[in-house]
Amino acid sequence: QLTPSSFLRIGQLSNVDLNEDIRELETELPRQHPNEIPHNEKLLSLKYESLDYDNSENQLFLEEERRINHTAFRTVEIKRWVICAMIGILTGLVACFIDIVVENLAGLKYRVVKGNIDKFTEKGGLSFSLLLWATLNASVVMVGSVIVAFIEPVAAGSGIPQIKCYLNGVKIPHVVRLKTLVIKVCGVILSVVGGLAVGKEGPMIHSGAVIAAGISQGRSTSLKRDFKIFEYFRRDTEKRDFVSAGAAAGVSAAFGAPVGGVLFSLEEGASFWNQFLTWRIFFASMISTFTLNSVLSVYHGNAWDLSSPGLINFGRFDNEKMGYTIQEIPIFIFMGVVGGILGALFNALNYWLTMFRIRYIHRPCLQVVEAMLVAAVTATVGFVMIYCSRDCQPIQGSTVAYPLQLFCADGEYNSMATAFFNTPEKSVVNLFHDPPGSYNPMTLGMFTLMYFFLACWTYGLTVSAGVFIPSLLIGAAWGRLFGISLSYLTKGSIWADPGKYALMGAAAQLGGIVRMTLSLTVIMMEATGNVTYGFPIMLVLMTAKIVGDYFVEGLYDMHIQLQSVPFLHWEAPVTSHSLTAREVMSTPVTCLRRIERVGTVVDILSDTSSNHNGFPVVESNPDATQVAGLRGLILRSQLIVLLKHKVFVERANLSLVQRRLKLKDFRDAYPRFPPIQSIHVSQDERECMIDLSEFMNPSPYTVPQEASLPRVFKLFRALGLRHLVVVDNRNEVVGMVTRKDLARYRLGKEGLEELSLAQT
Repeated sequence: QLTPSSFLRIGQLSNVDLNEDIRELETELPRQHPNEIPHNEKLLSLKYESLDYDNSENQLFLEEERRINHTAFRTVEIKRWVICAMIGILTGLVACFIDIVVENLAGLKYRVVKGNIDKFTEKGGLSFSLLLWATLNASVVMVGSVIVAFIEPVAAGSGIPQIKCYLNGVKIPHVVRLKTLVIKVCGVILSVVGGLAVGKEGPMIHSGAVIAAGISQGRSTSLKRDFKIFEYFRRDTEKRDFVSAGAAAGVSAAFGAPVGGVLFSLEEGASFWNQFLTWRIFFASMISTFTLNSVLSVYHGNAWDLSSPGLINFGRFDNEKMGYTIQEIPIFIFMGVVGGILGALFNALNYWLTMFRIRYIHRPCLQVVEAMLVAAVTATVGFVMIYCSRDCQPIQGSTVAYPLQLFCADGEYNSMATAFFNTPEKSVVNLFHDPPGSYNPMTLGMFTLMYFFLACWTYGLTVSAGVFIPSLLIGAAWGRLFGISLSYLTKGSIWADPGKYALMGAAAQLGGIVRMTLSLTVIMMEATGNVTYGFPIMLVLMTAKIVGDYFVEGLYDMHIQLQSVPFLHWEAPVTSHSLTAREVMSTPVTCLRRIERVGTVVDILSDTSSNHNGFPVVESNPDATQVAGLRGLILRSQLIVLLKHKVFVERANLSLVQRRLKLKDFRDAYPRFPPIQSIHVSQDERECMIDLSEFMNPSPYTVPQEASLPRVFKLFRALGLRHLVVVDNRNEVVGMVTRKDLARYRLGKEGLEELSLAQT
């Protein structure tokens, strides 16, 4: 037994509650933090478990399903719609909250700094302004980074890779907890206000997913409150469908793009999909956009005008000025190529940076220091660029929120300041819509170069932040530069409007970094409110994806791989037909007999060397003539509930007079089943017998040992399994295929390669 004092993890100021695994503590206590963690990308981590997307059809489950009549199923269906509406409303409200708070805090910060700069420009001593700006940024980011690093590290980054893994069937610890949501929302507000090169759109997807997972369970395990509603949905299969709805609602709140949200969930998120789900998810997305729209309209004072559908609104592009002709299509394709190359460069740089971070910057205090450093550097770079820029534009007729005069003549403002001295969302809109001639090419070029490296350095810091908006901003800047140089070349003919090229550049850059095609096309079309550009945007995104994939994979897939997650793609590696189930499976398998001693069960579950989660149940005949054939499969979580409720009889020949467990007992323990160490079994109870026939799944999926790897993979992936039993021709268990056995094989540069498994 561990003493309570040893519950404080070394190096982390978190009290661990008992529901967490005690086993992981024992491995963490002895070793202090090393200076370098050896890490390479050819590893699969063993700390990730699978989710049970396959229902266990034991007798209890079947009895309950048979009791439910047709009208009860109809109420379940109605409940699903109600949950989707609630997901939409709450996601919309969270988005409003983020938007309003960021707007006010950032406005306050910019007003203070602007006043300071204006004061010191007259009487000299601008270094004070720089100091003030950098200090403000660093202190805000410090708070945002401390809460992430010390309270909930899962909330770092955009959260899209984590949600992608969750929907794929990997259980990422703490990913859909209430605590994560709170830290995520506060963290993203602080990092955007702190002036980092980040957007608040990516984290909305994670927030939506957490909201969905919370609402659909009808209770909060973090707050220890059970509302006794939606109990039917307390299992991984149902929770998964709602999480994909939450992700879609997050996208549609962020971009005001409900259809784009559904497609995003389909393309990037969900690994499992059906027709009914589409319609429900679309409903959640629509509700979320509508909620955001109405609340923000009331906030901005025009209650009946629903004009702000998303957190970022690219504004309308009018067709008269902005049409495109057939000879521009090759130009757009060329922009796609540039976007793909730049995106691949961004990903490659970020890859090396993340490897460095995993190896050396793994202590929370170092992570906070790094975040503060980036914040200070971002402010300094912005200040120096504004200071050195001599690009002045007349103030009248321009729509600049905080015009900085600096060394310009009266009635003019510094145009570099509009790019740096603003939240990234506003800068993107300015680049799209400012009239031709608002920006000097030199300004744009310098800005693109600087912002590219800043955004690359910022993604992967220990703050909550998205990569969508910085990518759009980089792309819009070089796209506008491209448009300006085109109109120079063509002596200023009408079709080279820089705003149009800014839009294409933004699409190309974002497509080159995250490699989304379908959903991104629709999101850009919905956010600009213009269908005319559908075709060129699609061309640009396809080119960017093809070119980028030639060099390096997308940013999210890369981060999933760097975290060594056993992620299963749609298809098995193409050259894997030579492998069979016998070579892939794990052996030997720990089997249980149908009527087993309690002591044996407790010993198997307590054995830390093999923390298996599923056990095949075999026939319990002791005589040697009969084969111990496979009878079913029982999960660790089910066994723990059985032991907790003491469902056993004293001798094998007693008839079962025990208290009947209901399915509800299993649902109430979900999702945090207690560890085996917390269950006390006395010496007498160890001699009792436990009958598993009622609780095991009597029809588990099996494959013969000769089945080829692609076939095993298809079965495993399509049904969302967690355990696949391998049997020989006498139906005896010879092995077990789990997610890690399949994720180990993947296509490398030289063909099929096998990853090693590691405990980290």
